[in-house]
Amino acid sequence: MTPDQPAAPRSRPSAPGTGRPVPRAGAAPRVRAAVRAGGRAAVLARPRGGGTKPPRRPSRSSVLESLRRAQARARRAWDRPLTAYYLVLGGALLITVLGLVMVYSASQIKALQSGLAPSYFFRKQLFAAALGGSLMLLAVRMPIKLHRAFAYPLLAVSVFLMCLVQVPGMGISVNGNRNWISFGGPFLLQPSEFGKLALVLWGADLLARKQDKRLLAQWKHLLVPLVPATAMLLGLIMLGGDMGTAIILTAILFGLLWLAGAPTRMFVGVLAFAGAIGVLLIKTSANRMSRLACIGATEPGDHDQCWQAVHGIYALANGGWFGSGLGASMEKWGELPEPHTDFIFAITGEELGLAGTLSVLVLFAALGYAGIRVAGRTEDPFVRYAAGGVTTWITAQAVINIGAVLGLLPIAGVPLPLFSYGGSALLPTMFAVGLLIAFARAEPAARAALAMRQPALRKKLARVRRKTMRRPVKKRPSGER
Repeated sequence: MTPDQPAAPRSRPSAPGTGRPVPRAGAAPRVRAAVRAGGRAAVLARPRGGGTKPPRRPSRSSVLESLRRAQARARRAWDRPLTAYYLVLGGALLITVLGLVMVYSASQIKALQSGLAPSYFFRKQLFAAALGGSLMLLAVRMPIKLHRAFAYPLLAVSVFLMCLVQVPGMGISVNGNRNWISFGGPFLLQPSEFGKLALVLWGADLLARKQDKRLLAQWKHLLVPLVPATAMLLGLIMLGGDMGTAIILTAILFGLLWLAGAPTRMFVGVLAFAGAIGVLLIKTSANRMSRLACIGATEPGDHDQCWQAVHGIYALANGGWFGSGLGASMEKWGELPEPHTDFIFAITGEELGLAGTLSVLVLFAALGYAGIRVAGRTEDPFVRYAAGGVTTWITAQAVINIGAVLGLLPIAGVPLPLFSYGGSALLPTMFAVGLLIAFARAEPAARAALAMRQPALRKKLARVRRKTMRRPVKKRPSGER
């Protein structure tokens, strides 16, 4: 700079975000406050994201890619070794607990009408569930060889008890079916329920032995003695008039034959023979013909023959999406017969709505999927046949019960597995669920996964015990010595 040139004016730094100069140190306080307020206003006025453009919407390709990733994650989760184990255990326990709640809600009015305590049926079902839980644990702990050895005594005892049902003075008729044995007081036993479990175990052991000897390729060894023994059980059941249980046993037989690889012609022939007998039994019974006529009925009809079917539909319609509330059913006040046994699904739909009924259906679907997976992944023929038989039993019985409530099938008088009231049905079903759990744990990959988790679980428990067993030390005040 030369002496002839004027000095350039000093430039003061400006406040951030504004064009205003920063005041000097000796400026008035109100000037500094105004400058700070202007800076904050400018910062708050900035668009979020530093003034950048708003993010673009995800394209269709990115959405499809995220869906593929989610599908792959779900597939990996389904393919884990312990998936079947958790599905069987969790699904069965949830169905049983929800069933206890609905039995208590649906049976209170029935108990009061009979002069009993409101919780009478619930207490009996709770006792049966506790006993069934013990049987389920026993089935989980029993080795497979012991299950196979247990099949023959169970079949013999079941046949003996079914014969006792027909002895005058011992058998009792309930709702027109003579299939109960009285042990004094309120304790009744339905031997045909244990016949289902006996047929599954005995049939699985029989087919497994014949497969080991490579005899299943011959139709004689495939049908004999499995079909004659099943026909004997069906005859004893039909002597009491219980066609619903006979249908379940027939479904178990077809499931075992399907797993054994029966030829299509043989399978169709047995199915046609069973269907012809079923049609004959329905045609010769006025009660069964009236039940068949009530499929899809919307009015009670002459002499109120479709009263139960129609009021089951009424209960589901009253429930709507989310139900009228737990305990607020109107149909259980004497309108719907058997609200806590065969038609407990209708009371569930009325009190819990469509959400509650769909939850029950999802749990049964998960249980059925897990059983199919156990039967499909094992290399032991007995495990394959037993798991397939149990899955067929529970799935077929659930379909028949729910189909009757929905008006899609005739009322067969079978309870909803693990859900309806009845200790005779609950005990063998929980033992069968224990079989599925034991088979799911016996898979090589599941056994390895459980073995890897045990040391980590022990370390975690030991760490928790050390933390909980420490004696708490009281902190002294700062001035205390």
